[in-house]
Amino acid sequence: MQNRMETKNPETQMMRATQIEVPQKNSECENSQGNNFARCDIFDKIMSLPFLRIFEPFYKKYKMALLYLFFGGLAFFLNFFLFVAIDKFTSIGVFANNAICWVVCVLFQFFTNRTWVFDGRVDSAAGLAKQMAAFFAGRLFTLFAELAILAVFITWLSLPKIPVKLFAQIVVIILNYVISKLFVFRKK
Repeated sequence: MQNRMETKNPETQMMRATQIEVPQKNSECENSQGNNFARCDIFDKIMSLPFLRIFEPFYKKYKMALLYLFFGGLAFFLNFFLFVAIDKFTSIGVFANNAICWVVCVLFQFFTNRTWVFDGRVDSAAGLAKQMAAFFAGRLFTLFAELAILAVFITWLSLPKIPVKLFAQIVVIILNYVISKLFVFRKK
């Protein structure tokens, strides 16, 4: 009897009319290639919230690139602000400063890219070691590219440090994505 009364109550009817039903995703989610895998990550769960559901098709289609941009953005800010802080509070040179920033950010990037961006699960410790070596080799390549940019524009052309560092970081982010996608975390 109480259910009938609740149904006739205009306030209850209004609440039911405005509720959005969210389909339950059991233990399977789809990755950006449409393949099922056994776990949903935090980003899949966030995108299944009712007010974000409108963006879900876009998210599913471009998940890898969006997550790379998100974590690349975090690494960018970490690298940039660490560079500025070291420059402001120490007297070490630009290259030593950049090397410190690089080590901190590469460790951050390896774990975030492996876990959330490229789904880099491997079956063995040897596979993990190979993956990590390839990742660090790719990042070492982009470190030298960044150092070349800093040398040319800061040391030789005497341009201001901060704008040059920003430009170098953009170049590095693009190169890192290409290397990670094509060489380090590629699916076989």
